[in-house]
Amino acid sequence: MTPVELSRTVLRAVRRAVDEGELSVPVPARALVTPPGPGGCGDYATNIALQLARPAGQPPLRVAEILRQHLAGTAGVADVTVTEPGFLNISLSDAAPAAVALARQILDEGMEYGHGDALAARIVELRIPYDVRAEVVADALTRLVAAQGGRAEVDHREPVNLRPVPAPEDPAPLGPDAARWALLYPAAHDRPRITADHLVQRESNPLFRVRYAHARTRALGRNAASLGFAAEPGDPALGDRALGTRPHPATEPGDRALGTHPHPAAAHLSPLLTALADHPRVLARAAADRAPDRLARHLVTVADALLPFLPAVLPLGEEKPSAAHRARLALAEAAGTVLAGGLSLLGIDAPDHL
Repeated sequence: MTPVELSRTVLRAVRRAVDEGELSVPVPARALVTPPGPGGCGDYATNIALQLARPAGQPPLRVAEILRQHLAGTAGVADVTVTEPGFLNISLSDAAPAAVALARQILDEGMEYGHGDALAARIVELRIPYDVRAEVVADALTRLVAAQGGRAEVDHREPVNLRPVPAPEDPAPLGPDAARWALLYPAAHDRPRITADHLVQRESNPLFRVRYAHARTRALGRNAASLGFAAEPGDPALGDRALGTRPHPATEPGDRALGTHPHPAAAHLSPLLTALADHPRVLARAAADRAPDRLARHLVTVADALLPFLPAVLPLGEEKPSAAHRARLALAEAAGTVLAGGLSLLGIDAPDHL
């Protein structure tokens, strides 16, 4: 993980803390990461907690501890230590074993990856008004609650406890999928936009990016099959050679371990792993907080991390399929599975062809 990638990882931790209500601060535009100073440890340190302490109205050490909890489970981060007066000291890990384990877990669990028991044996009462957006949100929450082991009961009794801001007009002309996305993507307190923007096949449309990223992973699987290879997470002993590196041009094929340099895929590996690893937490919070918009936004994050990674999946030119290609295909297919599973929980189709 480069300092730039680590800076983005720190900012994502801040954003998660803000989303979960642990910090009430604007998310900074950048987080400074440097080698640790005297008394520090690890590979890098950041003063982001000191920067946020005053606007958060909390002591720097408390802010650092909140962020430490969000950073500790991040792909590529081995350990996070807090030192006075509020520095976060970060030790990095090799991302390849994490990629192998995560891809294998997602492919094994399929579209149920991220489902858990956070609401086991709980009955969640959803009392909603007679309104199309409320009905759609309640329907998505019913799936999310079930995915966490609970059961949602929806009715229209007073007092209402789920009242998202109604749509300004009938979303039905958008079609079932775009209409649901238009109603679910904004937070409950935001007024949804019912416009044709949700139908355009362009990068500016978040729903298109999510469905396009999913369809690309399925197309890569078909193309790989025609080239005679399939997804394989691989053995962790393969290390960086399996995910993210290629032999140095000066080395012979048998000397791969003696000289490697980063493959372009490596630059996009950490954000993708972090987004995929965060999926179970997002599902649990979306269900507990009655906020399907969190899942919708998370799917956009996964898609945006996945799309730059995909060009490195298939062999180029005369290149032969290798363990690296099989491993990258496994990670791409795992990401596609997460996108399909998330869209399914929102009640939206994930087509294999787009």
